[in-house]
Amino acid sequence: MENIQQFFIKKLNVPDAPKEFLDNTKIFNELMMEYSCAIKEVCTKLENLNDEFQLKHRHNPIQSISHRVKSPISIINKVEKKFDNFNVHLIKENLDDVAGVRVICSYINDIYEIARLLTEQDDVKLIETKDYIKNPKPSGYRSLHLIIEIPVFLSSGKVPTRVEIQIRTIAMDFWASLEHQLMYKVDVSVPEEIRDQLRECAATISGTDETMQNIQRDIQLLEDK
Repeated sequence: MENIQQFFIKKLNVPDAPKEFLDNTKIFNELMMEYSCAIKEVCTKLENLNDEFQLKHRHNPIQSISHRVKSPISIINKVEKKFDNFNVHLIKENLDDVAGVRVICSYINDIYEIARLLTEQDDVKLIETKDYIKNPKPSGYRSLHLIIEIPVFLSSGKVPTRVEIQIRTIAMDFWASLEHQLMYKVDVSVPEEIRDQLRECAATISGTDETMQNIQRDIQLLEDK
């Protein structure tokens, strides 16, 4: 895979103007650093909430946290698709999913509680919520998506940076991971009957999630007596 400097040379079509592509590379790398810092901030907040929740409610709502920054090629291709050309200055204001955090929770209620506690923090600005749990995608996909903006503190000052957070249960993640593996960039047209089977699996998993939530609630009530 070509490195980012080679990519900028090709995209800018300025092999005789190294300063331009070097400037773009510098700006791009600084942006990627900001997104990485924003992810660290979000993960620290989530870990702190998980620890506090365990102390107060005797269970950890978060099972795991993973994260990623989109690859340079993916970012550039997405900008080009949206604007028909690439400019490094278009990234920050137009892409909300460059930095991504995925949170896997035990129960459905935990998803909404973690989302509420995170977005109520005074340095977190909620930009957008997409609730694919209450309103699943046609494929059957379920998850809670948040776009937030948090400050990243650099030597030059405070930089507001956006992060996409996906929060789902273990069961939702199981379905989403396998569905992605099965359907991502398949070279054949998938029959509707197979898509129906995937939707049925999603519905079954959703029902299991609700049952497990009820069991957890009933056990909690017994413990509280």
